[in-house]
Amino acid sequence: MVTKDIAAHADAFRKDGYTIIRGFYDPAKQVEPVRQGARWIIEALCRKYGVDAPTATVEDALGPGYLALAAASRAWGGEVYDAVKQIPAFMSLVSDPRNSELFAALRPGAVPGLAAGGYGIRIDAPGEAKFRAPWHQEFPAQLRSPDGIVFWSPLIPVFPELGPVELAVGSHKEGIVPVWEDDGGVGKTGAYALRLDREEERLARYQHAAPLTEPGDLILMDFLTLHQSGQNRSDIPRWSMQFRYFNYADPLGEKLSWKGSFAAGQSFATVLPELVASR
Repeated sequence: MVTKDIAAHADAFRKDGYTIIRGFYDPAKQVEPVRQGARWIIEALCRKYGVDAPTATVEDALGPGYLALAAASRAWGGEVYDAVKQIPAFMSLVSDPRNSELFAALRPGAVPGLAAGGYGIRIDAPGEAKFRAPWHQEFPAQLRSPDGIVFWSPLIPVFPELGPVELAVGSHKEGIVPVWEDDGGVGKTGAYALRLDREEERLARYQHAAPLTEPGDLILMDFLTLHQSGQNRSDIPRWSMQFRYFNYADPLGEKLSWKGSFAAGQSFATVLPELVASR
């Protein structure tokens, strides 16, 4: 069994659209190898490009080391983003059999699927707006099935100034919200450019939560829960892992043949044009 308190988590998930399982992953055996893999990649890229930055420890590499590399060239920071999602320890965590068990426990009768292209490691640098995810639901950005769950887990301790993920409690009950695209004045594209129809009005209906977490903790979010990336006001990047499981047996998912959205090379607007809102 994935957790002795699964019934309580299932109740909270149904009611609030999210739940937190503290210490679900083993920090030493499952999370630390991912952190060490990221450290090695940053060290290797600093050496490759001649960037003088501290990388001897995980804290140095994921903090000032990464910031120095990205400051020298934002494209080099992008190389880190692309490389870390391929760390074997990360892929092992993403495909941990307990994830499927947990999905099935929260969604009785579901047939779990793991969204291809729906997994990665976010690196949110301080004050960087272009890649910050605004308020959104996961479904338009991912598709696959509206009956899905986001698995969110930090690689470093999340404190208030670091910008914890912010959720609108209970907003999943509203159903699928139409969206439109806006670059936000900073050149946002794809999923980063999605904006909710009548956003302020919708968000005002709900209490907001911004949970603080430690490596090993797991936040689970319904695909229809409104949420956004927190604003990083600290002096270090926020590192977090995200991946998505969906229900193959959901009727709309079956109708879509479980197609993906932006990460699969297509926009939700071409698959479900009825989701497009008029600005």
